[in-house]
Amino acid sequence: MTVALRNLRFEAPVARVYNPLEYAWEIHRAYVSRYAPKGRCKAVFVGMNPGPWGMAQTGVPFGEIPAVRDWMGLEGPVLKPASEHPKRPIEGFACVRSEVSGRRLWGLFEEVFGRACNFFEHHFVLNYCPLVFMSESGSNITPDKLPVVERQPMEEICDQHLAAALTILQPEWAIGVGGFATKRIEKICEKTPGLWKVGTLLHPSPASPIANREWPERPKRQLQEMGIIP
Repeated sequence: MTVALRNLRFEAPVARVYNPLEYAWEIHRAYVSRYAPKGRCKAVFVGMNPGPWGMAQTGVPFGEIPAVRDWMGLEGPVLKPASEHPKRPIEGFACVRSEVSGRRLWGLFEEVFGRACNFFEHHFVLNYCPLVFMSESGSNITPDKLPVVERQPMEEICDQHLAAALTILQPEWAIGVGGFATKRIEKICEKTPGLWKVGTLLHPSPASPIANREWPERPKRQLQEMGIIP
């Protein structure tokens, strides 16, 4: 997947592209090795792509540093991307910025499940796309904002990877965190109908007025409706 994504080209307004699966690989590998469920799991949660202060720094989806370091017990050196934006430095676990989406999502799972091992026994979290896109000013560009001619080749690679991951994990539920990820899961399920139930969870982004008003009450209700929590 990483090699295929490396061959893609993106034009303005995309100025820099980070791939934490390259420069933060050791932490990502530790996350998968330690926490990917060994048997069939209840649910796989799928995010869109890394945030600049989360997975971009730690290599873990929604990787708010205190959640990764203190709750999951993962820590280690993180390298640098090939072309680093001066306004979006990669500082690894020394980064002091907070990834609000990650703080909310992992905080919800900690509140509901307690210890990390309790959550990961039957659940896992992935990102659909591992790439971080940013403009010349350093602002974040989400995959859904890419032009079709650039987005389609990326989606083909990421669809194949997500389908392979779901086939290995065999979840009862494949849950998109936000509408974009849910649509990609539904697209994959068109080719493999009936293998997984498809659900959606409110995205915890601070850019979402609904999340700002209703987190964590609404996602708790969504998890209850899907039978993920009592």
